[in-house]
Amino acid sequence: MTIFEVLVLGLIEGLTEFLPVSSTGHMILASHLMGTSSNDFLKSFEIAIQLGAILSVVIIYFKRFIMGLNIYKKLFMAFIPTGVVGFLAYKTIKLYLFDPYIVSAMLILGGIILIVLDKWSASRVSKFQRAEDLPLRGAFIVGLVQCLSMIPGVSRAAATIFGGLIAGLDRKQATEFSFLLAVPTMCAATGYDLLKTGGGFSNEQWMLLIMGGVVSFISAMLAIKFFIYAVASYGFRHFGYYRIVVGIAFLIVSPPLAS
Repeated sequence: MTIFEVLVLGLIEGLTEFLPVSSTGHMILASHLMGTSSNDFLKSFEIAIQLGAILSVVIIYFKRFIMGLNIYKKLFMAFIPTGVVGFLAYKTIKLYLFDPYIVSAMLILGGIILIVLDKWSASRVSKFQRAEDLPLRGAFIVGLVQCLSMIPGVSRAAATIFGGLIAGLDRKQATEFSFLLAVPTMCAATGYDLLKTGGGFSNEQWMLLIMGGVVSFISAMLAIKFFIYAVASYGFRHFGYYRIVVGIAFLIVSPPLAS
């Protein structure tokens, strides 16, 4: 990988990690369009630099994480389904699903679902005062839906927001819970991947990972605040339109996969 590719992918990761558009999917498409060699390091890079974006959540929502154990119980319950499925399906996901055409299809399908979701959730009133008030059963439901995001292109943010709405949260609360749940989910995903593959990285590759993580952290700080404003003001439908346009555009302009 070149430094330019690292900077582009780091920027894409930070800007899209918390939007319902699939950060991993965007990085896979961008890598394919840039002609970046698809190998184990690239796949690990696309997972690992998410830690930079996750750090931005810890900083922005720091007070929410130190207010007590209640939020940790909910996040742990929501993490359980994803942790189990991710552990069992890790090899299959990396081997078969990191495919730009699968990503494009999921972007288009997810875009249609977001447009429908926007209409359904427009007048939805929360059953709870705060996202932290979600009961353990509701948190588990969010975790079950989050499992769908293991397919690149689905979007972890989109899946968890959808799960939060099903569990009784309103748009803003579901979005906030999605942000908070990103911390244990992505830390576990990145840690497990690095445990499996990190021992084979060179010093140069580790430097590229750190560089990509720093770029994703900076851009994610901006993206989180934008997303909260966008959801409150415009809902999800514009993200749905965007996903459909990106998915179709990639299928039109994409160079064929090397045989």
